[in-house]
Amino acid sequence: SIGSLQKKYAIGSFELLSQTAPIQAVSLLLLGPFVDYFLTGNLLPTYHLSSAAFVSPPRLFFFILVSCSLAVFCNISQYLCIGRFSAVSFQVLGHMKTVCVLTLGWLLFDSELTFKNILGMAIAVLGMVLYSWAVEADKAAPLPKHGSDHVKLLLKQHEVDGSSPVKD
Repeated sequence: SIGSLQKKYAIGSFELLSQTAPIQAVSLLLLGPFVDYFLTGNLLPTYHLSSAAFVSPPRLFFFILVSCSLAVFCNISQYLCIGRFSAVSFQVLGHMKTVCVLTLGWLLFDSELTFKNILGMAIAVLGMVLYSWAVEADKAAPLPKHGSDHVKLLLKQHEVDGSSPVKD
């Protein structure tokens, strides 16, 4: 639906991002502490920093900076994809992002990779491969012979006036 709204109002990805980012930031600031408390049972001011955070502050600052930069890049890339890809392709990209996050967490932060995580990533990658194969097979399939006059008429209309034979 976001892609159709983007086309309907003729707005670009970055304009959409600039309109939604402030709303997302305010909602995160207002709701984040309550959700955090619900999930962890601790309030942010009562959080106790471990000694590891104070041993190497430049390293901690570097990883916070990298994390924020990756989050901004992730948001920008998502908004660039909206309106250009189908909903299924967008979800496939989302699963790839999850696989990357889990892998980078394991490589950079020594987080635990459980059998469940590895199995989930393998299933996600297999699903992406199968989806790509199905899309390519669909592109290579010849046009149906039944009703081919209707298909030719729709394609001809598309060539003449540039309209899409299928509406959103």
